[in-house]
Amino acid sequence: MGLLDIFKAKENERLNSEIEGLKKLLKPEHKEIIDLNLEIKNLKADKVKITENINSLLIDKTNLLKEIDNLKEEIIILNDELSMQEFGLYKPMYNYETSEEYRNNIEKVRNIQKTMVKNKSAVFFSDDWTVDGSKAKGRKMTNDNIKQILMAFNIECDNLIAKVKYNNILSIEKRIEKTFERLNKLNISNKVELNKSYLKCKLTELKLVHEFQVKKQEEKEEQKRIRAELREAARVKKELEEAKKNTLKDIEHFEKALNALDKQMSNDNLSEEELKSLESKKEELQNSIKSLNSDLENIDYRQENQKAGYVYVISNIGAFGKDIYKIGMTRRLEPMDRVDELGDASVPFNFDVHAMIFTEDAPKLENALHKEFENKKVNMVNSRREFFNVTLEEIESVVKLNFDKTVDFIKEPKAEQFKESLKIKDSLI
Repeated sequence: MGLLDIFKAKENERLNSEIEGLKKLLKPEHKEIIDLNLEIKNLKADKVKITENINSLLIDKTNLLKEIDNLKEEIIILNDELSMQEFGLYKPMYNYETSEEYRNNIEKVRNIQKTMVKNKSAVFFSDDWTVDGSKAKGRKMTNDNIKQILMAFNIECDNLIAKVKYNNILSIEKRIEKTFERLNKLNISNKVELNKSYLKCKLTELKLVHEFQVKKQEEKEEQKRIRAELREAARVKKELEEAKKNTLKDIEHFEKALNALDKQMSNDNLSEEELKSLESKKEELQNSIKSLNSDLENIDYRQENQKAGYVYVISNIGAFGKDIYKIGMTRRLEPMDRVDELGDASVPFNFDVHAMIFTEDAPKLENALHKEFENKKVNMVNSRREFFNVTLEEIESVVKLNFDKTVDFIKEPKAEQFKESLKIKDSLI
């Protein structure tokens, strides 16, 4: 320890001793004032620190709120179970007749993008860069920046377009636009910027891909409908052929019986009572043959008139509730066979028939009813689902006004199993 340090230590010791001596001379109230002033000074220092901390937290809060707002704008809605109120209804921009037309136009817009990338019209860029005084190195750097921004944008767009569905197309469109803006901001210092015409191509591709998917589904549904019609037509044809074959066989059988009866009646030895009995049998046979010939005429008519059939109005209150009716058509000889098919294991209860209308042009009447209640379809997307949310009175009014005033409608559905089920449930409570 040097002389200076020894001197400082002794001086500090002397001053501390002097301070302690002065403190002993202070009165108690003076000491209290000094302590209070010291405490006030410390509290003021704490207040400054707390205020600074609050201001810092407020700044952090403001920044976080801004970040949340920015993130909200970029969120893509991909949840299939969102309600209709949570996404906009997309209005188709293109109305191509087939999915193949959509496919061709998607290929065209992608080829336009490839051309724009190849000739560098997909971006704006500066060609006056130099690196280490070299323009060649500057051009290489610019080309690398162009590749980088296009690669990032294309990968993001491809991933988003691959996820497009009916409930997220508008959100994906916004996400693509945000990606476009974000990449352009990040590349300001590089003097490279994505062209808006390239963005437009990507958005066109998005819409074409979405509408292509919709059209493909429509075509699948149409093919399904055609196959169902062909199966129904084949079934009806077979049914009519079988019915005609059986009817002709029955007519032949009864005619043979009638011929045999005529021979029996030609016997002169018959009593009056026996002759009367044979005449009664002959009348029965003639009536049966007449009825069979009438059936045969009906079968021939149905074979010659492919549009003749039944339009049915049915309900299933236990499965679908009140005022939901299926309006369909069948060409079968026994139309209830079709109704029974519809009430198979796929629904909990059988259908009730409210009207079964025979007409020479069943498709025409069915289409007229479907068109009349177009805005009341339960399924607004798939026209093959022939259920309508209407009252029976509305259907009856349209039928009687445009087709036949004599058609009878059964107002109240039997719904026997449904009503019985309700009673059983009530008894269990």
